Amino acid sequence: MKRLVVLASGRGSNFKAILDEILAGNINGEIVAVISDHHDAKALEIARDNGIEAVFGNAASKEYNDWLIGTVKTYEPDYIILAGYMRIVPPAFVSAFEGKIINIHPALLPSFKGLHGQRQALEYGVKITGCTVHYVDEGMDTGKIIAQRAVEVKEGDTEETLSARILEQEHKVYPAVVKALCEA
Repeated sequence: MKRLVVLASGRGSNFKAILDEILAGNINGEIVAVISDHHDAKALEIARDNGIEAVFGNAASKEYNDWLIGTVKTYEPDYIILAGYMRIVPPAFVSAFEGKIINIHPALLPSFKGLHGQRQALEYGVKITGCTVHYVDEGMDTGKIIAQRAVEVKEGDTEETLSARILEQEHKVYPAVVKALCEA
């Protein structure tokens, strides 16, 4: 069984989608900790409600990056899953866990990197966008692509409506990738 650590900053919907598949017996993995840089993150509440260690780290602290590396190492994870973690992981973190960090991005990489991928897609006028699960490297959304799901951009879409449809696909593809990694 693979050991998974989740880093999340907010609502935790991708974390919850993965957790639901683990609880259903569909993923041979165990989430051993959820770490957040926001003390009030919904992801921490979901973790606590499911008996998973929930850890808050103060990102305003200048020691945060070293603390994060040390804390994650204590859990001896096979994989680190970024699920709405709204911080760029520093090079030292990537180096410490090379090949073990995965992320999901709300666009078809390599297009529309960084924040607001959905808004960027709408502004550019693409007809197809989606989401990408990728390994994390030292660049911003530049790691090796693991899987993608396409989502049609519909006439009249807003950032909110497009984001909602992309999120539906994220909740399918991210657990599928974690399942495959846990079987490898």
